[in-house]
Amino acid sequence: MPLSPWRLRLLIVSLLTVSFLGALDHTVVATSLATITGELGAVEQMSWVIVSYTLASTVLLPVLGKLADLVGARLIFLSSLALFLVASLFCGLAQDITQLAAARVAQGIGSAGLHLMPQTIVGEVASPRERPRVLALIGAAFPIAILVGPLAGGLITDAWGWRWVFWINIPVGMIALALAVVAVPHIAGRSGRRFDIAGAVVLGITVTAFVLAAGWASAGASGGGAPVLIAALVAIVGFASFIAIELRVSEPVVPLRHFANRTILVCIVLSTVIGVGLFSVVSYVPTYIQMAYRTTATVSGLVPIATVFGMLVSTLVTGSLASRTGRYRIFPIFGTIAAAVGLLVMALLPAGMPLWVPMLAMGLVGIGTGSFMNIIVAVAQSAAPRSDTGSVTATVSLVRQVGSTTATAIVGGLIGAGVTLGLPASLDAATLTPQAVSAASPAVQAQVAELYSSVLAPIFVGLALAYAVGIVAALLLPQGRLSDEHDAAPLTTAETAVA
Repeated sequence: MPLSPWRLRLLIVSLLTVSFLGALDHTVVATSLATITGELGAVEQMSWVIVSYTLASTVLLPVLGKLADLVGARLIFLSSLALFLVASLFCGLAQDITQLAAARVAQGIGSAGLHLMPQTIVGEVASPRERPRVLALIGAAFPIAILVGPLAGGLITDAWGWRWVFWINIPVGMIALALAVVAVPHIAGRSGRRFDIAGAVVLGITVTAFVLAAGWASAGASGGGAPVLIAALVAIVGFASFIAIELRVSEPVVPLRHFANRTILVCIVLSTVIGVGLFSVVSYVPTYIQMAYRTTATVSGLVPIATVFGMLVSTLVTGSLASRTGRYRIFPIFGTIAAAVGLLVMALLPAGMPLWVPMLAMGLVGIGTGSFMNIIVAVAQSAAPRSDTGSVTATVSLVRQVGSTTATAIVGGLIGAGVTLGLPASLDAATLTPQAVSAASPAVQAQVAELYSSVLAPIFVGLALAYAVGIVAALLLPQGRLSDEHDAAPLTTAETAVA
C-alpha cells in the first residue's frame, strides 16, 4: 500500500519516535540501576530489573510478529505502545523489587512491539527498494539511544529521582501515540486464522530455559551443575517439541519454511552473527579499557562511543545506497569482513597502546556491523510472502537477541573466570574495581593490564570467527536487486530477484 510522500514522512517520524523510546529504555535504566535497587533494598536482586525486561521482550517477539500477520500490524503496534506506557507508570510506582520486576515484564512485552512493529509496518507500506533507506532512518534510533541513554538516565536520576526514568516515557509516549494514530495506516491481517498458542508457549519456555542455562553455566550455578542440566534438558525437549508442533499446525508462530529459503536463512545467520559478534562484548569493553589501558571510566566510554558512531554512520549510508541501487549483497560481505578485521586487531593489541588505536578498531567493527544490520531485515522481508512479513521480521530479530543474550552471559563468565584465576594475590576478585587497581603499585597495575589483555584476546578472536561465519553466509547470499514494486514477488533466486 504506497503512501504519499508527506504521509510517509509523518510515518517515519512516528516510527522513529517510538523506536527511540523503546531503544532508550534498554540503556537509560542501566545508569540508575544501583540507585533503584539501593532504595528498594534489593541490591542482591539487581539483575532481575534487567533480566525480567530482556526475557519478556525476547520471548514475545515471534508471538507479536505472528499476531501482526493475523490481525494487522497497526493494532499490535498501538497496543504495544499503550502497554509500554501503562507499564512505565507502574514501574515508577513500584514499592519493592517484586512489583518492579512484574512491571518490567509488562514493559518488556510492550518494548518487543515497539522494536518489531516499526520494521513490520515498513515492510507492509514501503516497496522492497524503499525499505533499506526507511529502515536505516528508523534503525538510527538504536545507536542514538546507546549514546544518550546512560547520560540521560544519570541526569534524570540526579535531578528528579529514579522513578522519573520510567515516568519520562509517558509524555514522550503520548506524543508518539498521537502521531501513530494519525500516521500508521490500517494494515489488514488474515482474520479467522487460529493462532498457534501451543507453539508460542513452548517457544517461550524453550528460549527462557536456553538463556538461563547459558547464563548459569558461564557464571557457575550454585548447587553444582544441576540447574544448568535441568535448564538445558528443558531447552532440548522444548526445541524438539516446538518443531513437532510447528510442522503440524496451519499457522505456525515461526513458519519453518523460512529456513528452507536460502535468502531468509542467510539473513537469519547474519542476524545471529551480529548478536554474538558485537552485542555480546560491547558492554564489557569499557571495563577492559579501564583495566588494560589504565583510563578513567569517562575516558573508557570513548571506545564504545566510537563503535556506536561507526554503526550509526554506516547504517544511514548503506541504507541510502541500497535503496538507490537496489543492490544489497555487497554490504553484508563488506560488513562482516570489516568487523572481523576490527576484532582481530583488538585481539592483537598489546596493553598500553594509545587509546585512539582501540577506538579505530572498534569503530571499524561498528561500521562493518551497521553496514548490513538493517539491510538484512529488508532483504528477508522481500524474500517472504507479504502474509509472513511480521513473522519473518520477528524471526530475524529473535535470533539476534537470543544470540546476544546467550553470548553475553558466556563472554561475561569467561572474563570473570580468567581474571579470577590470574589476579595478583594482593587483589581480591570479589572487590576488584578500577579504583582498587589504581591504588595498587605500578607493578600490580601492569600485571592487571596484561591479565585483561590476555583474557580478552582469545575472546576477541572467537568473536572474529563468528564474523568469519558471517562472511561465508554473506557470500552465499543470492545475487539480486530489490524491486520498485510494492507487490513484487518474493525473492527466491538471483533471476527472480531482479526488478
